[in-house]
Amino acid sequence: MARRAQIAPGDAGMPSGTRRRTPGLRREEVAVLAGVGVSWYQWLEQGREITVSTHVLDAVARVLRLNESERRHLYVLAGLNPPLSLSWDGAQISADLVRLIEGWMPKPAHLLDRYWNLIAANQSAQLVLGYSPNQHDNCLVNFFIDPMYRPVYRHWHDAARRIAAQYRTAMSEYPGDEGFSVVVDELVSVSPEFAELWALHEAQPSETMLKVLDHPDAGELRFESTQLQVPGRPDLIMVFHDPIRDTDTAAKVARLIDDEASDPQHCSDL
Repeated sequence: MARRAQIAPGDAGMPSGTRRRTPGLRREEVAVLAGVGVSWYQWLEQGREITVSTHVLDAVARVLRLNESERRHLYVLAGLNPPLSLSWDGAQISADLVRLIEGWMPKPAHLLDRYWNLIAANQSAQLVLGYSPNQHDNCLVNFFIDPMYRPVYRHWHDAARRIAAQYRTAMSEYPGDEGFSVVVDELVSVSPEFAELWALHEAQPSETMLKVLDHPDAGELRFESTQLQVPGRPDLIMVFHDPIRDTDTAAKVARLIDDEASDPQHCSDL
């Protein structure tokens, strides 16, 4: 009701008129614009026990011009699980997320979308993990088909099985999202190892995991890798790599960054 009162009829394509007792849109106008019955919409506002579909709620949210957070709140008010955020659009990535990635320096950090496409990576992640800031590659696909990862990951086969299981879990959180199927179908067609692992139908949460890398310039590097969903954007994933304490990983990463600063051609590509 509060959002309905804030929308001028003319802005919604409805005649303004002069005999309106309340500001904003009338209930029947919202119902017409959303393509639902007037009585049904009135019952919705009154919180009655009615059957509500996600399609109708999205139509109401569109008419009332709700933002993503308000749309999710509408689902909660209607007794449904709040929807996942809309698909990633590069233009919508706020600068503060990039600053957060950069603020993790000198430790590696990067940002992924729901399909594990690389969106952003700080300098440390570029040097340690071989990520390119100008290529939005898919990290799952690259792990299996890019030959540079096999000698770098100390326990590649164990990591591959775990990563495939984690991707299935991520996929299950977005039922009906064909974007995941595109990634999986492509990878199954070019990687027999992934196809075999995917056929196991294993699922595993993306929890903190140990990464042991054999970097071509720095030698052995040990990290704890943690994935975190971005508050308000559950379709985005921030991945932070923390050097294991009581190892020389942090010092080696610092040297990589110093070497890159003094001679950009010194550090070899992973």
